[in-house]
Amino acid sequence: MDKVVLAYSGGLDTSVAVKWLKEEKGLEVICYSSDVGQGIDAAKLKKRAYKAGASKIYIEDVKKEFAEKFVFPALKANAVYESKYPLATALSRPLIAERLVAVAKKEKADYVAHGCTGKGNDQVRFEVSIAALAPNIKVIAPAREWDLVSRDAEIDYAKEHGIPIDVTKKSPYSIDKNLWGISIECGILEDPWVAPPQDAYQMTKSPMAAPNKPASVEIYFEKGAPKTLNGKSLDAVSLLEKLNKIGGDNAIGRADLVENRLVGIKSREIYEAPAASILLFAHKELESLALDRETAHYKDLIGLKYAELVYYGLWHSLLKKALDEFILKTQEKVTGVVKLKLYKGNIICEGRKSPHSLYKKDLATYEETSKFNQKLAEGFISLWAMPYKGRG
Repeated sequence: MDKVVLAYSGGLDTSVAVKWLKEEKGLEVICYSSDVGQGIDAAKLKKRAYKAGASKIYIEDVKKEFAEKFVFPALKANAVYESKYPLATALSRPLIAERLVAVAKKEKADYVAHGCTGKGNDQVRFEVSIAALAPNIKVIAPAREWDLVSRDAEIDYAKEHGIPIDVTKKSPYSIDKNLWGISIECGILEDPWVAPPQDAYQMTKSPMAAPNKPASVEIYFEKGAPKTLNGKSLDAVSLLEKLNKIGGDNAIGRADLVENRLVGIKSREIYEAPAASILLFAHKELESLALDRETAHYKDLIGLKYAELVYYGLWHSLLKKALDEFILKTQEKVTGVVKLKLYKGNIICEGRKSPHSLYKKDLATYEETSKFNQKLAEGFISLWAMPYKGRG
């Protein structure tokens, strides 16, 4: 019997896919799950996979690799898609694809599969990465083939075949979580006129329920990567987890976005990304000290392109790798501390300092101690205005 390795989350789509691949395709199904910070219950996941018909399941803890090799490079790029989405789900897909391919090679499987729909972005992210890493492995996407035309139909299929699931018709949200944030869609959220119900949010308090006293946060960065939180050195995973808790308690990181999907449709999703929101804000504040004007402005353009490449599933592309090198160069002097207050959904910068700061008080001050020669401004303005004289 031919084998297929399925990227398995234990959610509705992939749980149904196990049974479908076995029954409809006649394949031995091996499940693969990556722990990228979603909070895997390994015993529950195994039980669910075997109950659905899997012959084997791999579960790997890749949180450290995800944080250091995927999240932090995106942080250094200030990568945010359409000004709101920090790319949490998008960043995890190339890593999961890498591990999925590795398991497929180990198991000598001719096929890999995923639970993505034909409307989503993740199908592209998985399949482009798989094509780049292992062009001879065939991909099966059950949700693009089966005749289960809605999530309700999938729920009915799961019940009919005794497949355990958590989702219900009353709460049909599709949720994807990792260390960098949560993506939430489906159900009532598909109406962009309707405010997200409180039960849709998973890790953030509402501003009304947040504490009346602000929380203080101090983050030290070294070459663009966060190293300490409130004076304490932390590994990447622990730092993200703590910031998610602090930020979530203070209503930080909510976003409601009607976004332009890669496949050409608009989609309404809500996101929660407390740690991402805090770190992106703080990193940008530190760059304001350490980067010169031309580099900072050009890097903003690069950040937009970087976000698009990640969103479009082009993590392994030559352009993305080239941009990584540019971004690393810009981060050589991005070292220092940023002091923040978090209050009812707001992030407030209270101070920033860096040993490589380009800010010079003796030039910026309006006091008598100023060393700025204001007489030079007249000549500067004359030269600057020269091309525009009489052009109005």
